[in-house]
Amino acid sequence: MKLHLYAIILLLFTSQLSAQVAHFDSLLKENISNEGVVNYQGIIKNKHHLAHYIDYLKKTTPAKSWSDNAVKAFWINAYNAYTIKLITDHYPVKSIMDIRLKGKDAWHAPIATVGGKTLTLNEIEHEILRKNYKDPRIHVGVNCASFSCPPIANFAFTEKNIEATLEKLMVSFVNDPQRNNITEKKITLSKIFEWYQADFTQNGNLVSYISKYSKTPISKKAKVRYLDYNWNLNE
Repeated sequence: MKLHLYAIILLLFTSQLSAQVAHFDSLLKENISNEGVVNYQGIIKNKHHLAHYIDYLKKTTPAKSWSDNAVKAFWINAYNAYTIKLITDHYPVKSIMDIRLKGKDAWHAPIATVGGKTLTLNEIEHEILRKNYKDPRIHVGVNCASFSCPPIANFAFTEKNIEATLEKLMVSFVNDPQRNNITEKKITLSKIFEWYQADFTQNGNLVSYISKYSKTPISKKAKVRYLDYNWNLNE
């Protein structure tokens, strides 16, 4: 009897979780293009939709029963939701770099409340996602609201879609000529590959990692350079 009751409670909780993620998913689909261009004005006009998802995050902590993929998806969604909220709270703004909260920049300000605990965007990205998962593809999942950032997905991450989605997003990012220029003998990459090079070279060098996703064959002796980063808003 107790086992049956537990199964019912778990089913109800899972249904609630799916509904909340579906709500955020609809918000992204309605206001972000397939190329990752965000309609912040559209989000502001329907800000109650984002507020609804933020309220869910404030009350929710990933349970021990969740899979690693479910937890990873939860935290990437949380990072992106709070980044979008930050921009809409300060809109119009040219760049996320222009935002200051009590003297702190966007990544060091305690703006994200999750499960009753207040965090910074840096804590979500570096202390939770990067530290716990050692997955370099996290960098194409989280979005810094800037043009040079890997384009934000126009749907929410879920336990079921996260693996295939991160792989697809990395392929798209590496082969995006606006963000990476690749030839056989020279690759000019996004600054993300320089800033977080340790993440991408856990199992080899940077050229070998890029080669895994590049549609253009790359020489093992290819020279690596980095592009300037465009911090203008991704709208």
